Amino acid sequence: MFSALFAAFFAALTLSPADAKEASSNVVRTDHTTVALISASTSIGDTKTVSLGLHFKLKEGWKVYWRSPGDAGYPPSLDWKGSENLAASEILWPLPERFSVTGMETLGYKNEVVYPVTVTPQAPGREMKLRVNVDYLACSEICVPYQADLKLDLAAGDGAASSFAHLINRFAIRVPGDGAPLGLAVSRAELLGNAKQATVRITATSKQRFNAPDMFIEGPEELIIDKPKPLLTDGGKTVVMTAKVYGLEDLEGGLVGTPVTVTLVDGERVMEGMLSVTTGTAAITGNGMSLISILALAVLGGLILNLMPCVLPVLSIKLLSVVSHGGSDRREVRIGFLASSVGVVFGFWVLASALIALKFAGLSIGWGIQFQQPWFLIAMTVVVMLFAVNLWGVFEFRLPQWLNDMGDKASHAHGLGGKFLTGTFATLLATPCSAPFLGTAVGFALARNPIDIFAVFTALGVGLAMPYLLIAAFPGLATRLPKPGHWMITLRRVLGFALAATGVWLLSVLAAQVGQTVALVIGGLMVALVGVLYAGGRMGHLWHIGGSGVAIITLIALLTPSMLVDAGATTRSSAKDPEFLEIWKPFAPDTIPALIAEGKTVFVDVTADWCITCLVNKAVVLSNDEVLAKLKTGNVVAMQADWTLPDDTIADYLASFGRYGIPFNAVYGPGAPDGKALPELLSSSSVLDGLRLAAGDEALSGR
Repeated sequence: MFSALFAAFFAALTLSPADAKEASSNVVRTDHTTVALISASTSIGDTKTVSLGLHFKLKEGWKVYWRSPGDAGYPPSLDWKGSENLAASEILWPLPERFSVTGMETLGYKNEVVYPVTVTPQAPGREMKLRVNVDYLACSEICVPYQADLKLDLAAGDGAASSFAHLINRFAIRVPGDGAPLGLAVSRAELLGNAKQATVRITATSKQRFNAPDMFIEGPEELIIDKPKPLLTDGGKTVVMTAKVYGLEDLEGGLVGTPVTVTLVDGERVMEGMLSVTTGTAAITGNGMSLISILALAVLGGLILNLMPCVLPVLSIKLLSVVSHGGSDRREVRIGFLASSVGVVFGFWVLASALIALKFAGLSIGWGIQFQQPWFLIAMTVVVMLFAVNLWGVFEFRLPQWLNDMGDKASHAHGLGGKFLTGTFATLLATPCSAPFLGTAVGFALARNPIDIFAVFTALGVGLAMPYLLIAAFPGLATRLPKPGHWMITLRRVLGFALAATGVWLLSVLAAQVGQTVALVIGGLMVALVGVLYAGGRMGHLWHIGGSGVAIITLIALLTPSMLVDAGATTRSSAKDPEFLEIWKPFAPDTIPALIAEGKTVFVDVTADWCITCLVNKAVVLSNDEVLAKLKTGNVVAMQADWTLPDDTIADYLASFGRYGIPFNAVYGPGAPDGKALPELLSSSSVLDGLRLAAGDEALSGR
């Protein structure tokens, strides 16, 4: 095959000007375009079809149109009247570009395009005399209709390749075709809503993760179909495209049952398929919400996040900062808390940037996934414990003067740099927690484009920074507090203990991931680090009797990670208990449809050792006697998915619900075969009601 291609290429290079002229029609020039009919061969061979091309060259800023031009325009049409030895013709359409002007979108081509044309001679091997009238529209800021009469005679011969063969082929390979060789497929088209507010939803799949999917949807001429919006699920291997449909009330018989043509694009991969529209069912998560609504939920979710256990230690630091401002200048208070607010938002920008990078790299993304990485846990443990022993007065941070000028003593000093770092630290510690509305907002964002991700994460930052912004807006709340005094020493010790507890929890998660030995080494190194700092004279304060007692007890605890594992990794350790095995089965999503077919109800709990909200749900709700009794019934199968370490199966499962963070709980059954997601913060009633709903009857009510 290679030798044949080489021969054709060599033949094209050696063609004379006369050969090139024979393979092209006359060229029709206008003020804005040139158009000609070209042939991939210099003569008619014995093949059943002949490859031609309608070749346009356009001046800068001008375009011609695709077969479905969009909101305006019309495609070229060909009239072959007067041709000889022509039985049939077919024009093909290379993948178009999108053009947006004043809110209107059109589809077409700029600069240069060849529309491949296949013609069938009535008598193969005999001369063809082709006469074609081309009616087309060229547009820039204005639109001008043109017509061109083209003549091309192809003599009988050996059908050798012409100098235009490569040009025609360059555009022919951009014509969408079968998606199977590319691993692409379109599976279903659904109509949602009513005639006045209709939406079409197309589901497409890929054997590899989608990068930047786009889609062109073509239906009856009476309809206008907007540019679809993508929602990635199944770990990026499924995309759900939704587009608004206008003019449905004028379509006789409606759209259901009508075929639509779908062109799916993902980078260099392009396919075309046809689907029959069916009536849609429940909407995909986030599909019916506008960006404004999601931003409002994100602000609310960030605000509620302040009440979650993982953020409370950092709020403790800020509380100490508020107290230290007792009697201070209002302007100083306002600027300090604004700096902390900026630090919070900046922390969310860092998270958004990292998630966008991971998304474009084709990796699994989610809320709090950095806690799956041991290096992050080690770094956070060191930082948290240094903050704690600093609050106890074991030592003071002494940085170089240039850093002091920017802001030292990030836990409680007045430097703006320290305030900023405190806010950023709050963001990092917030990620293992979830809150109401947070999952919806994050799921919406991570399925969208980078701009939407940044917008939603900025709104989350504003919500988390609300307490700081409140003090900044009303600095009198801080200045009316008592002036600093001896009572603050006790408060510092209490708040330091809260941070130390966070460090203990982080070490327990580390032990669950990489084992007790590593946690023991890290704990020992941390103790050694504190000792070196103390012995080296870097402390700004002497040991205090009370403070040293608390510090020594905590540092000794760091040397016994077995205690930490027993205290913090209860989820993993309980997996070995017979009672746990009696209730919870390993996560096996592929078995859920079969269990539903048997009439079973399935309860799925996605958890992790680093997810504090998950641990709260377990302790308060899933360990509740009434809930446990329901989960133990023979008709219920309880599955637990442990996401403490990275797991693509779990990530893909979450993405199928449009979720990228945990906790996540769902129920399945005859009454909910596709699964119903439960709230992030569980209650006994939400779990029990969900199980009854999934069962589809009163079999589980026990009443």
